[in-house]
Amino acid sequence: MTTQSVAEGIDPQLEARCEAFRRDYRAVEAEIAKVIVGHKEVVEGVLTCLFAGGHALLEGVPGLGKTALIRALAGALNLKFSRIQFTPDLMPADVIGTNVIMEDEHGRRGFTFVPGPIFAQIILADEINRATPKTQSALLEAMQEKQVTAGGAVRPLQEPFFVMATQNPLEQEGTYPLPEAQLDRFFFKLLVKYSNREELKEILDRTTAGQHAEVRAVLDGPRILEHQQLVRRVVMAPHVQDYAIRLVLATHPQGRYAPPVVNQYVRIGASPRAAQAIALAAKVRALVDGRLHAAIEDVAGQVLPAMRHRIILNFEGEAEGITADAVLEKVIEATPPVAD
Repeated sequence: MTTQSVAEGIDPQLEARCEAFRRDYRAVEAEIAKVIVGHKEVVEGVLTCLFAGGHALLEGVPGLGKTALIRALAGALNLKFSRIQFTPDLMPADVIGTNVIMEDEHGRRGFTFVPGPIFAQIILADEINRATPKTQSALLEAMQEKQVTAGGAVRPLQEPFFVMATQNPLEQEGTYPLPEAQLDRFFFKLLVKYSNREELKEILDRTTAGQHAEVRAVLDGPRILEHQQLVRRVVMAPHVQDYAIRLVLATHPQGRYAPPVVNQYVRIGASPRAAQAIALAAKVRALVDGRLHAAIEDVAGQVLPAMRHRIILNFEGEAEGITADAVLEKVIEATPPVAD
């Protein structure tokens, strides 16, 4: 226990848990780095989702390492892993499971529920937007309620339950836009971009010279649940919370806090889930920095991944090629950290 902790009246047990959180976070990050070169912001975003108890959506063109990143994370966690490859002919029963007629040892027949791949703890929903909206929607209840209604019964999913989905940009062939209700259930939407020259050299050195990285499991389910509970104990001062609230309200067209760019280009603003995501993500980042209180900077840094998929541009915005990120950057600029 440090002198600063005594002076500030910090619970030594909380400080010890904070240090354990940082140690586990860095351990998982190091295991992912054995496989993934660069993409620091994406890795941080995925780990933020994990420890906040949310789900992650990764978007990028094929071949940038989205699936490899998720597989590396799955390898670093001692959790039951399941991969679902989404295709146009995939049906909801292929994801959730279905009742089948089974015959017992006495020759009696009856329905038995055969669980689908959703009954795992860490789910890779690969190329989720290549399936039809009907199949995409099969994940809605699981992602929000952590349960599945199938075979006439409600079946709970084992926690921690973490969905990581990849999607190709919508302008590519063979893709279906995700329903807004499902997009809203993703804690973060993370953009996976091209690697730079140095990163590509490192990728080639690793993958074309016979090297094979072994990812170790360094974190288990009970420990993750403990860290998720700790995140909710991080303090967020009223003025910091109010800053997060005003950032969300600033995305609502014609609202009190909306800047001109929102009134001009946005059709629908972010939902209350956006405020929840920003607050929890800010608390995770505070813990990573060794603090038990979230700051204004923690909040501002989570706006883009938490809200880029939760605002819908109007026709003018789409016609002019305006991006959600560009609008949100203007929202951050126009929203003062402390209310007038």
